[in-house]
Amino acid sequence: MRYWLFKSEPDDYSISDLQLAGEQGTCWFGIRNYQARNFLRDELQVGDLVLFYHSSCKQPAIVGTAVVTKTAYPDPSATDPQSPYFDAKSTEAQPRWFSVDIQWQSTFYQPVTLSFMKQHPPLAQMYLIQKGSRLSLQPVTAEEWNIINKLGVNG
Repeated sequence: MRYWLFKSEPDDYSISDLQLAGEQGTCWFGIRNYQARNFLRDELQVGDLVLFYHSSCKQPAIVGTAVVTKTAYPDPSATDPQSPYFDAKSTEAQPRWFSVDIQWQSTFYQPVTLSFMKQHPPLAQMYLIQKGSRLSLQPVTAEEWNIINKLGVNG
């Protein structure tokens, strides 16, 4: 099992939206960065755990957790001309972009803010904290996962 962080803008899709999706979960689509795509396509497995991060908002923070329920499959938005994520070079026969399915697992009692993480020495090496790190999907170590879960659950 591996650990990941997925970024989402809460005005587009929040942890509450994921929770409302219930057991069905949701298709995580729209990844348009090759490095993030490679993580998603080649490394994410069913059962991997996800930190759900609200980005591009007043107070960016990890707000809960999810679990991967389906491994990579062609991103349906890439071949939909009506989608803002449409890519004419991606076809059903030769997909360029991929999706996974995730399901809500928990919402933190206390969100773990980016500003707090930057001041918390055990998280100093976290990919999210590194200068220039803008990937919407990134790996997290088991130690980082454990620290953040304790902070989020206990406040």
